[in-house]
Amino acid sequence: MDDRLTALTVMQDGPVIPVIVLDNEAYAVPLARALVAGGIRVLEVTLRTPQGLACIEAMARAVPEALVGAGTVRSAADARAAADAGARFAVSPGYASSLGQACADLGLPLLPGVATASEVMAALADGFNELKFFPAQQAGGVAMLRAWQGPFADVRFCPTGGISAANAPEFLALSNVVCVGGSWLVPHQAMAQGDWERISLLAREARGLARLDVH
Repeated sequence: MDDRLTALTVMQDGPVIPVIVLDNEAYAVPLARALVAGGIRVLEVTLRTPQGLACIEAMARAVPEALVGAGTVRSAADARAAADAGARFAVSPGYASSLGQACADLGLPLLPGVATASEVMAALADGFNELKFFPAQQAGGVAMLRAWQGPFADVRFCPTGGISAANAPEFLALSNVVCVGGSWLVPHQAMAQGDWERISLLAREARGLARLDVH
């Protein structure tokens, strides 16, 4: 993998970044292998559970072909812990300059979360042009992203929150959307049952989602 990783190259790797919440470290490695087998190698493992960091470390060590990042990164301490665990990128639910600076100091590409025009402008002022739109559906969905195409034509988004296999193509059809984030690729029931083939199938279906390029 290219060591000159950026938020944009992370976003461009595939149409969907799975948003992974794990409360059992035993699921980490087989889940990563199942997703990679289905063609999805960029994996966002959230820090919403105490097991998050250990799962990132296990995936990064055992599945080197995966590009494992940390989600729900809210502070400089989170960013440092994620980098120490082997995360290759970070995703945050919101944006703070202190977090942006911490990630820059660590050389950790950050995909900051925004939900308003003011937050977009704050992130832009600190040099971030690739942003996570979160929570996408609740914050205005496709209509909001379409409205932002004018004033923020230089910004690229990864909408996350309320995205499903059914509505993902509508988001991906927007010229300012590079990819989407979603948890539907990693249903808890499939993990609990060890149905890794089901997860590989969902990954293959997600990998095949059409991205409409608008020139």
